[in-house]
Amino acid sequence: MDAKPKISRVEVVVNIASGSVSAGAPDEMRALLSELGLKANVCAPEGGELTRCLRDAVDADPDLLVILAGDGTARAAAEMAGPDGPVIAPLPGGTMNMLPHAVYGVTPWQDALRGALETGRERSIGGGRIDGRDFLVAAILGSPALWAPAREAMRERRLTVAWRRSQRAWARAFSGRLRYALDGGPRGKAEALAFLCPLASKAMSDHDQALEAAVIDPKSIMDAARIGLNALMSDWRIDPSVETHACQTASVWAAGRIPAVLDGEPARLSSTAKVEWRPKVARILAPPPEPAA
Repeated sequence: MDAKPKISRVEVVVNIASGSVSAGAPDEMRALLSELGLKANVCAPEGGELTRCLRDAVDADPDLLVILAGDGTARAAAEMAGPDGPVIAPLPGGTMNMLPHAVYGVTPWQDALRGALETGRERSIGGGRIDGRDFLVAAILGSPALWAPAREAMRERRLTVAWRRSQRAWARAFSGRLRYALDGGPRGKAEALAFLCPLASKAMSDHDQALEAAVIDPKSIMDAARIGLNALMSDWRIDPSVETHACQTASVWAAGRIPAVLDGEPARLSSTAKVEWRPKVARILAPPPEPAA
């Protein structure tokens, strides 16, 4: 049963190089925690010190580890902490903020942290693992993931690089289909696959012990555009070019390395990948569950 944890020792990692973290965020974090009666060790790393800062924060074994950074940092913290490590509060400090928005909704990090500390409950969350890497929200495999490097360049305001990467992504669209098998079932082909954790799935409850696998197979540019329109206007899952299934394992393979996006961060997988559901990846400080209707 979810319980309200006793919090006295707090470690904080603030990545001021993330998409939406201001230079004054570390001091603002200290002030907010002090207002709530908590004294915290706040690490705001520079350069390549982020991994060391995360490792030190996890090794300190705090009651709560607060992460104000992008999705990749939150995912790394969850991997380091594991199901028996510190409880994590992943706050929105990046560009997409998939994990924070799935946990706290779309809200400023100050409000998310205040609400979590005042009413939050400790909660174990499951996720997926692919090529030895965890994801807590979603993994996208195939040609749609090719747009992630262009998005990263755009975020860094490298417009020429973003344009070149966009052209490369467009040229490779519909050029490398994936093969897949879900839970050892029949083999299929698709343009792309998405694996959604219960935290993000609209079709699954938080208690479901599986991933939602979406097989995305548009036959033309028009089909792909329609999926994008459905994603904007309603729910891309309803598109006729998308099939969804619950699964606990999946095998995916392709002619070459598989482009992917794991919780909003670009990755490159080997030509064969195994996706697995993991019932307990980490513990988070989340809002209390809504009462049943």
